[in-house]
This record gives sequence, structure tokens and C-alpha cells, in this order.
Amino acid sequence: MSLAIEPARDELALVRRLLAANGLPHADVHDKPQAFHLIHRADELVGAAGLEIHDPHALLRSLVFRPRHRGHGHGTEICRRLERRAQTQDVQTMYLLTTTAAGFFRQRGYEVIKRTAAPAAIQRTSEFSKLCPASATCMAKPLDSSSTNRGR
Repeated sequence: MSLAIEPARDELALVRRLLAANGLPHADVHDKPQAFHLIHRADELVGAAGLEIHDPHALLRSLVFRPRHRGHGHGTEICRRLERRAQTQDVQTMYLLTTTAAGFFRQRGYEVIKRTAAPAAIQRTSEFSKLCPASATCMAKPLDSSSTNRGR
């Protein structure tokens, strides 16, 4: 059964609770309702993800799955789908910050960069400027026609 990814809209409190339960930044969830998505399998909530578009860049944030849904390839599938969605909005590069999943993202084509190398629009996000610790690893992935297929 495949995963469905839908805008969180009126369920931002659910996103916030899921992020908080997993130690991820959640203070600004209600400020960015269009950025957050819920991930379901059948009728069961399995996770959440955030995608902030800052033309021509995007910030992938808050990719989280409930513990029993980890290790099944869902993260790879959702990353690929969010990258494709970003491409349809003419995003050229995806950025993210992580304190625990650099290896996961490296396997999907993201490369470590200096935090100061991220574009100003990305650096101004609350994720970069307030919510994530300075010790978080900054990563980037250029999006082109082949990049969303890397790391299968």
C-alpha cells in the first residue's frame, strides 16, 4: 500500500505534537500552514514533513515518522516526492539542517555545506535563524532531471 502525502491544513496541532515527540523544531508550525504535510498509509498517520519554498530554493524540514514506520523506505519515498513537488515549482536547490540524519540524506544525494553557504532566503527562515542549533549539519542538493532518482 502506498503512502499519501497531504497538506496538513487544519491538523497543524497534530504535526506539532509529532515533531515535539521526536525532538524536532515545532515552534513555528502554525506560522507556516502551507509548508507542512501529513503522511498516511491507508487511514493511519505514519509521519509528517515540511517543505518551505523560497524561490528558487527550498528548505526540506521536519521529516519524521512514527517509530514503527521507520526503516521501511518511507523516508526515501517522501524525500523523492517532495523533491519532485519542489521541481514543479521551479526550485533549483533543496537545503536542510539535521542533527541526526546526515547519513540518510547523504545517501539521497545531499552534500554537506557550510551553513553560511546557504542562500540568504534560506538563512532567514526560522529553522535556520532560531530553531535549529548551530551544531546542526547543513546540507544541499541541486535538483535536476536526474537528482530525484539518486539514492534509490
